Amino acid sequence: MQDPPIWQRVLAALAYLLPWSDAFSFGRGLFGLFPALQWLGVPILPIALLEQVVPFGGLVLFLVLFLAVVRNNKVPYVIRFNVLQAILIDIVVVLVTLAFQVLGLGALDFVGKTLSNTVFIGVLVLVLFAIVQNLRGKEADIPSLSEAVRMQL
Repeated sequence: MQDPPIWQRVLAALAYLLPWSDAFSFGRGLFGLFPALQWLGVPILPIALLEQVVPFGGLVLFLVLFLAVVRNNKVPYVIRFNVLQAILIDIVVVLVTLAFQVLGLGALDFVGKTLSNTVFIGVLVLVLFAIVQNLRGKEADIPSLSEAVRMQL
């Protein structure tokens, strides 16, 4: 099977900035220990700005990506697959954020910091894996999640 063109690889990799923008705030506890980690937030600045400026920016971005990219059969499969996978990761991150708020884990006590750091590092590893796999021209196969994406496409 032929590898996708470089422009499709780059666009597919950019999709993973969406879950990274929502998971970045979980790294606050690590930023004090490792200030260089704050540089990982530079790529998400356009998304964060969009979500701040446009009312319901996150919802608008989700709907545009889902309706205009994932459900559009004219868009190459590689891009649709990765955008949907990034959306599903983002949904999980948003649910974890809501769970933190409901359970009051944002107070940053020991348990809150540990769980927050775990979410941050977990999403960072997922995003880096997916970006590297896309740039290599391979499918970022995340168990269970990729199977759910394939069933939807």
